[in-house]
Amino acid sequence: MVQSVDRALTIVKLVSQKKDGYGVTELAEMLDLNKSSIFRIVATLIEHGFIEQDLETKKYRLGYQYLELSSKLLDSIDIRKEATPFLKELEELSNEVVHLVIYSQKQAIYIEKLEGNETLRMHSRVGERAPLHCTSAGKTILAFLPEEEARTLIKQQPLPAHTAHTITEPTALFENIKQIKHQGYGVEKEENEAGINCIATPLFNYNGNIAGAISISGPSIRMNDERLQHLKEPLLQVGKQVSRRLGYSAESLSH
Repeated sequence: MVQSVDRALTIVKLVSQKKDGYGVTELAEMLDLNKSSIFRIVATLIEHGFIEQDLETKKYRLGYQYLELSSKLLDSIDIRKEATPFLKELEELSNEVVHLVIYSQKQAIYIEKLEGNETLRMHSRVGERAPLHCTSAGKTILAFLPEEEARTLIKQQPLPAHTAHTITEPTALFENIKQIKHQGYGVEKEENEAGINCIATPLFNYNGNIAGAISISGPSIRMNDERLQHLKEPLLQVGKQVSRRLGYSAESLSH
């Protein structure tokens, strides 16, 4: 480890933790360094835009270079690439079909599907639209949208019956997604396809907005209430891990 680099990065982390920043004396005490050493390090960081000094308080805080770098990082995030290792974990755990669904232009789109090892053929295909009103992933996305946006979507889009269990009445659907938001995950039982039950977890992006969902689907004979409960915790954990990979921070944003 290069000591000077380590000290510079430590200073960056320290000043990022306090809105008003730290002065030279405070930094010197925390790092057990003399002030001249601190001055040299922060001068270099200022030159590159990673730290700036408040002219009134003389304290150091994060520079705007981080905004530029973070925006480039966030723009480069590929949700499918970030999620795939976690999807494979769920596939191995469950042996069932695992879907990755994104929310884009007021639609839920399947962008990945892992088939599992069990014999099961579902109608879903990568690139197709996932029905918002009758899939666990679609309802989970609806649940975590801003309330007015969700209400508008439910009113504007048709709610066709895919099975005898599909919720086709807007008020009933809105009550259902309120429950999904309260419990933090979505379940649908034979609402999209007869004999198929699903459970889904939400995915959030760096703005704290709903970005999509991950779901596990299987025959209702296997995906009974007990199995859904068994899969719930690992699925929720994966949702949190993928959301973190997308830049979501539960410490500063909450749902």
